[in-house]
Amino acid sequence: MSLEGTAAYPDLAQLPPLVRRAVEIARRAGFGTSCRPEQGRLLLALAAGAEMIGETGTGCGVGLAWLASGARPGTRLVSVERDADSAALAAEVFFDQPQVSVVHGDWREIHRDAPYDLLVLDGGGQGKHGEPPADPHRLLRPGGTLVIDDLTPARHWPPRFDGSVDRTRMHWLDHPGMDTAELRLAPDLAALVATRRFAEAPDRER
Repeated sequence: MSLEGTAAYPDLAQLPPLVRRAVEIARRAGFGTSCRPEQGRLLLALAAGAEMIGETGTGCGVGLAWLASGARPGTRLVSVERDADSAALAAEVFFDQPQVSVVHGDWREIHRDAPYDLLVLDGGGQGKHGEPPADPHRLLRPGGTLVIDDLTPARHWPPRFDGSVDRTRMHWLDHPGMDTAELRLAPDLAALVATRRFAEAPDRER
């Protein structure tokens, strides 16, 4: 979720219908930290290659709506939201979408339906704020894709955040079982996109 993300949708006419519905509900609820359009377009494209999609941090469902709009028929989507009110609003967005499940609970509830072809960690599991990061080997099929969004583009190496090395970003960029790249989506917005390797590399010395 991005600060002022909901406000980044000035014109709803050109949006997929589900995304438009989610943005409208987010606006009515005063929920400002929705997925930005730049990130949404990335999720729309990635969803087309997945049969099972997971997400943490549903919010009011804007990011999930981008995923559902890009998914092929028969794809299942599961998203976990820890805030009960937000989960209820997101469920309203997808009331007529039986392939989409919104779960109210801690982000670890995402393990129930693993493994995934595509997993978006937006509301837990990234390893931010000192929390343990998710284990992609438990959550992703080999060849599956992981997305960590809402990052400031790196301008130094190693990448830095608040004046020190960005340990969260380095965890995923250096992960021995993942091939990870940073994508700049806007001058002020980036995402990490990682693929779980089919053949695991030996553990690196830490």
